[in-house]
Amino acid sequence: MTKKERYNFVINYFKEHNPQAASELQYKNAYELLVAVILSAQCTDKRVNEETPKLFQSYPTPYHLKQASTEEIFEHIKRISYPNSKAKYLKGMAVMLCEQFNGEVPDTVEKLQQLPGVGRKTANVIASVIYQQPTMAVDTHVFRVAARIGLSNHAKTPLETEKQLVQNIPEKYIPIAHHWLILHGRYVCIARKPKCDTCGITAVCKFYNQKKKQYTV
Repeated sequence: MTKKERYNFVINYFKEHNPQAASELQYKNAYELLVAVILSAQCTDKRVNEETPKLFQSYPTPYHLKQASTEEIFEHIKRISYPNSKAKYLKGMAVMLCEQFNGEVPDTVEKLQQLPGVGRKTANVIASVIYQQPTMAVDTHVFRVAARIGLSNHAKTPLETEKQLVQNIPEKYIPIAHHWLILHGRYVCIARKPKCDTCGITAVCKFYNQKKKQYTV
């Protein structure tokens, strides 16, 4: 099977079985998604969704968040992982949004990465989800799933995986493909015991077929 055939199979499968794939983080605008994604680092979306409603109620805009102290922000996010660091990131992010971007979330990966707490993955999420740009955020799920299926080839870093995915997925599908791979990794192709018996793409999955070959030798 060629790389193109594998990609086509996977894309067509998800187009049919998960055509409305989207982020599981709850948000109403670009600012709220930016805050939620920063908070989601090394934390579950479920926990973030439990904590952000009160946070957004207290600080509905970057200008409100800018006025808060890191201690006040900490009190709203203390049940989320690494609250001390993330409180500082949110404060710094709000200050920069207000002072350098007129309170608007930037629409380019380069500008987004200038914000405290925003790395390439977070920037790609915002550019993709909010602005529908062909950027591919690679988290641990995407990195693992792409490697197992065979969409990435010997990629040693998230950036290498990102480049290979962007190169081989048609541009119009890149924003939703990010969600396809994350959700597949979160619920089917899980880290320790992937649920291959319920997976619909085993026919083209390198991991599954190598495992199957081992048991049939």
